Amino acid sequence: MPAPLSVVIPTLDAGPALPGTLAALGEGLQSGLIRELVISDGGSQDATRAIADAAGAVLVEGTPGRGGQLRRGAEAARGDWVLLLHGDTRLSDGWAEAVRDHIAHHAAAAGYFHLRFDAPGPMAAFVAGWANLRARAFGLPYGDQGLLLPSALLADKGGVPDMPLMEDVALARALKGRLQPIGAVAVTSAARYQAEGWLRRGGRNLVILTRYLMGADPVRLAKAYARPTDGSASRN
Repeated sequence: MPAPLSVVIPTLDAGPALPGTLAALGEGLQSGLIRELVISDGGSQDATRAIADAAGAVLVEGTPGRGGQLRRGAEAARGDWVLLLHGDTRLSDGWAEAVRDHIAHHAAAAGYFHLRFDAPGPMAAFVAGWANLRARAFGLPYGDQGLLLPSALLADKGGVPDMPLMEDVALARALKGRLQPIGAVAVTSAARYQAEGWLRRGGRNLVILTRYLMGADPVRLAKAYARPTDGSASRN
């Protein structure tokens, strides 16, 4: 019987962070959980594709844009379950067992991980705490937390929305009532918060979310709040 899980990672010049993300997936490969790794690339000019090839990944190529890249990658996946994972997010030790537990006990539900940043300090803890609260209280995990879901459920919801912004929120809203926390941690990059400032970026992200939930066009939002289109931008 084939392993159940396809891991889908969107990339665009993700070479510096991608090796760490892939290394953390090792326990899933060793335990027979992962069937395949799908790298959905948006035109990388660095070593990303070479890293994907060395890892034995299925490489899907197309135009940049995280929503579209995730959609193409998920459509290429063959596993009964799909894990959508950003290219700068590392899963903590024990994640594979936690995922197996979710698959065994929540066969028709999606799941997300507890978020932590790869940076010390109270601001990192505060922003991660808000993200985890938002996920549990409002059912809105962001892509940085990873999203595990049955392939059939993803297909039933129309796949990953091909949107330039907020594709993770749109999918989470479509999955309302069918999201469960997974008992493991996803450690994501704090680089953009550190570059822009925790309060400035956090406030910006809150404005984007509020405008989207009030009905703003994601295309216009993307133009107003230009963001990288790869899988390495944290927006929590």
